[in-house]
Amino acid sequence: MSSELGVMLVKAGMISQEQLEKALTLAEEKKTKLEEALVSTGAVESEDQVSRFVGKQLNMGTLRLADIELNPEIVKLIPLDIARKFNVIAVSKLGKTLVVAISDPNNVYVLDAVKFITGCSIQPVISPEKSIKKAIDSYYKDEGALKEIIKGLEDDSDLEVLSADEEGPSDADLQSAIQDKPLVKLVDSIIADAIRGGASDIHFECYEKRIRVRFRVDGDLHEKAPLPYKYRAAIISRLKVMSDLDISERRLPQDGRIKIKIDDRTVDLRVSVLPTIFGEKVVMRILDPKALMVDMTKLGFSKDSLKKFNQAIHLPFGIILVTGPTGSGKTTTLYSALKQINTIDVNIMTAEDPVEFNFDGINQVAVKSGIGLTFAAALRSFLRQDPDIIMVGEIRDGETAEIAIRAALTGHLVFSTLHTNDAPSSINRLVDMGVPNYLVSSSTRLIMAQRMTRKICQNCKREIQLTQDQIDALGAPPNFTKGLRAFKADGCNDCGNTGISGRTGIYEVMPISPAIERLILSSASDSEIREQAIKEGMMTLRMAAIDKMHNGLISIDELFATTSV
Repeated sequence: MSSELGVMLVKAGMISQEQLEKALTLAEEKKTKLEEALVSTGAVESEDQVSRFVGKQLNMGTLRLADIELNPEIVKLIPLDIARKFNVIAVSKLGKTLVVAISDPNNVYVLDAVKFITGCSIQPVISPEKSIKKAIDSYYKDEGALKEIIKGLEDDSDLEVLSADEEGPSDADLQSAIQDKPLVKLVDSIIADAIRGGASDIHFECYEKRIRVRFRVDGDLHEKAPLPYKYRAAIISRLKVMSDLDISERRLPQDGRIKIKIDDRTVDLRVSVLPTIFGEKVVMRILDPKALMVDMTKLGFSKDSLKKFNQAIHLPFGIILVTGPTGSGKTTTLYSALKQINTIDVNIMTAEDPVEFNFDGINQVAVKSGIGLTFAAALRSFLRQDPDIIMVGEIRDGETAEIAIRAALTGHLVFSTLHTNDAPSSINRLVDMGVPNYLVSSSTRLIMAQRMTRKICQNCKREIQLTQDQIDALGAPPNFTKGLRAFKADGCNDCGNTGISGRTGIYEVMPISPAIERLILSSASDSEIREQAIKEGMMTLRMAAIDKMHNGLISIDELFATTSV
């Protein structure tokens, strides 16, 4: 339907032929639907806009699922496996007529299948595919299925609850238990729920009398249904087997990986097992290529900041540093930059710990310090591999810093990260590592600090009046606070009553100008470098957050939580 839809949109004047061709190319590259690609390229505002157009052409109604609350009993007239397979959800029922939301109105087989299963006449309405998937995740997500799985465990399992001074189950018992279908289904369903719910991490935590499961979504941890404590050893062992780890080793930390297929896409899970006093804690980092945003225009840059960063990544040589705490999106930013400059005529090499995503055309090396393959060792080897562009996952010591900077001075473009609070303080951090001032000033081209902030829900946000105390607390120049707007979200179905919907980045971009070079050579303080950078137009992290608050993208609470003056 993609090409037919595209032709219809061009004929109607909604998009140009050039926009269609660009979107079709993107859809083919990313294996996504044309509607998603049109939104990504900016050809249309939203998938809702496309749905309304299709509905009008086919004389069929359209529905924005986020604006209504569905009846769970009616929703479940369509079994979950059918709803997921065909991307369809029951909306309402009047007599023998069932209104269902579908994303592909041309798929007659779906309507026939739903009619056969429900015994109702079907009245279809059109909704975007993403909206239907979100509704399916929301309305079918109850504890019933999990309770059924746990009940199956209760009936089948021979594992018993142990007191603190008793020994755990034997390896033979665990090997048997982890093959039980209910337990396998339990672990699989938890992982699937996390991926479909957009979680970045899954935490399995053992305490004295319980085992807790939490998902990290949009930066916050949310507790899920508790699991029976008696199955803690079997659950942890099942995760170890999936990760190809040693189930008999319970005293030392272990790291592994799992590759799974879900909803026709492959997802990597990075697994960390850590012994605690009441058992082992497992954290699974979800590396979902579909969730990786590698289009720099979608990361949250302001127009001016993006322009400065873009200019730097296209320089022939020099070092570009991205700084910020763990979880601030540094790796995503670097991947986005590399993807943009990854052309057939350049040799790109990366040293990462670990390699989180694989990219065609980029030579990626996983650092293994235990066997001597450190960042510094990898860098030395890279210089004998005829590189044009090098990425070092992190500069952790003076040796790595000096090799990276000398590589930048000998005709290579080098990307790396540091753990500093802002861009100006990165200069003196490198000097503290033992790199001479003159090398830092002559090699560094741009330093960027960043943070991830939670976006306010656009569906339920409302404007609020800031108090003078709040304005004063911002600590921003008068030109940043004049006519300032702020918003608050009360929560709705669209955001799960949290007031939060997704995350975005805020950026402090500091190009190294001749004036800043002179300050570095004179061993200037962080504050002196910051003052000069602001004079030259740099927006600090706080200023960038204020700008996002003014434009209705984040709340004032989020501003204070993620930035300081």
